[in-house]
Amino acid sequence: MLMLLAAAGSLALMIGAFGFQYIGGLPPCKMCIWQRYPHVVAIVIGLIALHFGTAMLAWFGALAAFATAAVGAYHTGVERGWWEGPTTCTSGPIGGLSSDQLFDQIMNAPLVRCDEVAWSLMGLSMASWNMIASLALVAVWIAAARRPT
Repeated sequence: MLMLLAAAGSLALMIGAFGFQYIGGLPPCKMCIWQRYPHVVAIVIGLIALHFGTAMLAWFGALAAFATAAVGAYHTGVERGWWEGPTTCTSGPIGGLSSDQLFDQIMNAPLVRCDEVAWSLMGLSMASWNMIASLALVAVWIAAARRPT
């Protein structure tokens, strides 16, 4: 039952992400998309757990939830300027560029940048909230793995 709860948590986060994207008009950046993949894996693990509820599946679910939390933490650091993000997802320096190089940089810039917060609640971005929620899901997956069968 705990595995289904954890998988449902990932499903809820995915529904929220798609809601922000399609209803709220906030398209995801590249790193936002990266955070979605482990949630999909966790959902699939939860579906498999309906038939084969083994502790090993729960450990894989915990790993998937931890992976998305780790990407969320990395993304949060990029948003806050603690470290640079992928060059395909953030703005680059403009100093020392010729006008042609600057034009090329502008034309090749991502449509949605990873280093800008598109939405926040209580000072935390979506990436930060995903990290927090995913760490809670890691705890649920671990509880499921440690639960006696």
